[in-house]
Parts: sequence; C-alpha cells; structure tokens
Amino acid sequence: MKQNQQWPQARRMATLQSQYDVIIVGGGGHGLATAYYLAKNHNVGKIAVLEKGYLGGGNTARNTTLVRSNYLWEDAANLYEHSMKLWEGLSEDLNFNTFFSQRGVFNLGHNLQDMRDIERRVNANNLLGIDAHVLTAQEVQDKIPLLDCSRRSRYPVLGASWQPRGGIAHHDAVARGFARAASHLGVDLIEGCEVIGMDISEGRIQGLQTTQGFVRANQVGVVAAGHTSVLAGMAGLRFPIESHPLQAFVSESMQKVFDTVVMSNAVHGYMSQSDKGEFVIGAGIDGYLGYGQRGSPHVIEHTAAAIIELFPTLSRVRMNRQWGGIVDTTPDACPIISKTPVKGLYFNCGWGTGGFKATPGSGHVFAHTIANDNPHPLNRGFTLDRFYSGRLIDEHGAAGVAH
Repeated sequence: MKQNQQWPQARRMATLQSQYDVIIVGGGGHGLATAYYLAKNHNVGKIAVLEKGYLGGGNTARNTTLVRSNYLWEDAANLYEHSMKLWEGLSEDLNFNTFFSQRGVFNLGHNLQDMRDIERRVNANNLLGIDAHVLTAQEVQDKIPLLDCSRRSRYPVLGASWQPRGGIAHHDAVARGFARAASHLGVDLIEGCEVIGMDISEGRIQGLQTTQGFVRANQVGVVAAGHTSVLAGMAGLRFPIESHPLQAFVSESMQKVFDTVVMSNAVHGYMSQSDKGEFVIGAGIDGYLGYGQRGSPHVIEHTAAAIIELFPTLSRVRMNRQWGGIVDTTPDACPIISKTPVKGLYFNCGWGTGGFKATPGSGHVFAHTIANDNPHPLNRGFTLDRFYSGRLIDEHGAAGVAH
C-alpha cells in the first residue's frame, strides 16, 4: 500500500479561469475527444471542457459500447470508418487501454426485404473499402451457435451482414483515456460546471454564464447530446432535433458463451457479452420525447421477449439492472457537426443512437472544424444548411436499431 501513496494523479484538478480561447461544453466522450484533438493537432491556445456533472457521466456512461462503420451512404460510412480507424490505434495513441475488442458485428435479416437491404449496404460498403460480408443462414448459425436459426423460430434468420472489424469498447475507459490525455496536454477539465446562459453580442459569442461564474471565450463548441436543444435555445437557435430516452439492460454475469455482437432491426434489439460475463442488451428509442434516464417496463419487456426468441437458451437468465440515456435525433438519422449563425459558436449533436461508435472520429473532425472555422472534408455534408438545401443523408435503414 505504501508504494501506491506516491502515484501521480491521472489528470490535473483544474479550476475555472476567467477566459479561454476555446471552451467545449460537454464532458462526455465526444467533448473530451474534441478537446484532446484540439490540443494535440491544432494551435488554438488555452482550452477548457465544462461538464455539469462528472466527466463521462452522461450518455457515455449509459450506452451499450458498440462500434461499427457499416453505414449505407458515403458521407456517413466514410465518417464512421474514419472513426473505426482511429479506434484501431486509440489505446496506443492515448496510452490507455480502451478495451477495444474487434469481435465482429452481425446485422440479421428476417425477410426478403431485409436481405435485399443487407446486400445493398454490403455492396455499398465494399465499394468504399469497408469490410462487409453477406452471410447465409447456415453461415450465421455456424458462427453463432447460440442463435436460433431453425425454421421454428418466430423471427426466422435468412442471413446477415457481418463486419469483422466491428466490436465493442469500454465506455468508462474511453472517457478516462481521453480525459487523462487532454489534461496532460494542458486542457482544463472542469466538473460540476453547468452552462446556464450565453453572452452573445453583435452576432458573436463572447462568453458563457455558468454555475461557477462568467467565463469569456473566443470560441465555444457544444457537445451536449440530449440537452443540445436547451443550449441552442440560449443562443436563440432552434435545431431540427428531438430528444428521446434510450433504454438498455444487462444480465447477471455468466460464463463466456457469446463472443460477438448481434443486431436485429426487426425486433429492435441487439446483444453482446461483456468481459465480466454480463449480456448487454439494447432496445429501440422510446416513442415519446423526454429526458428520462430510467427504464420503462414495457420497453424492457418487449426487448427481452425478442432476445429470448433469438436466443431461447437465455430464457432463465436473470436481468441485473436497467437504465436509460438521452439521445438527440435528427430527421435523417445523421449528426450535425457545424458552424452556426453565431460567429465562434459550433455544435456537434444529433448522433441519435450512433454516438459512442463515432467518439474518436467525431472529436477529430469537430476539432478541425473549430480550429479552422470550416468543416473537415469528412463532416462537410453534416452542416446545418442541409436542412434548408434538402441534401439529407437518410441513414434510418442502417441506424434503425438504437445502439
């Protein structure tokens, strides 16, 4: 024990200063990644991250840790693939184990239209150089013995898409890794500091009113997930987003019997098994708007029933705990990573159910957008003006299950 007493702190305990060059509002994975890449790749001066709770305690702590890049349209697929490539070197880059496990992701097809959509998406992925395969029902059964691919199944499995490079990572490790790395680069990480107002003069952001006092800033990047609309309203902006609860639950710990990720849009459920042996199960988003971070019994019941249909041998496994997060969804199921009409004010939001998997890529391109006051080539299609021009990127098919 004496050897441990002299260990240095993982990150500096910073206090809020009166002025910063760049402030990131939101201390989740995306916000911490943005601060890290700003400090690492761009000479922007003094940076702070303001988090109203504790770092990584919002949606980052309330997701199901799935990572994949097999989206349909070029804009989205390229952005998620950029993130995937960053994931593959992230533990080394941060010098912090993110427990990134490329165990593969299966998207099941239960009818002929599902299989047509799967073949279309796999072909689109292959044209972009993204790993993707179409599997028959027998090939799926061979790879996932626990899955019921028999003819008696309520949701017959006709096949699946498979991305071998997909998998999971550990949400807490990702947040802590980015926080430590950003702190070592001089970023001030301020917890318990809620933004309650924005000071805007002559069309430009001047600073922020917080629960710890007023702080000036030349540039402000907002990465606040489900609370985006509240913060946008402080700047007199109205975004085309809705906030919905998203629910998940985990089982009791068991022996490892499941070494991949299975998703099914048709049943609105997906599952992986954690390193601790828990089955991590996600549901679809609740149909109502809200900011609840708790489970709704009818959603959990529906999802559990669907998972049992796919994996009958799990019928007597006990559920351990459940929770809810808050996701901000856009009309085209794609994010907004954009400048705003307010000079010096930028928003990264609208990730819906796809936020965790995009964490490093989102932070990387948002940092570029802030530092250069112009979008990175990979997020050029995700600006606010697409909702005026009509150039939407409809990813409902590839992002239909909340994950």
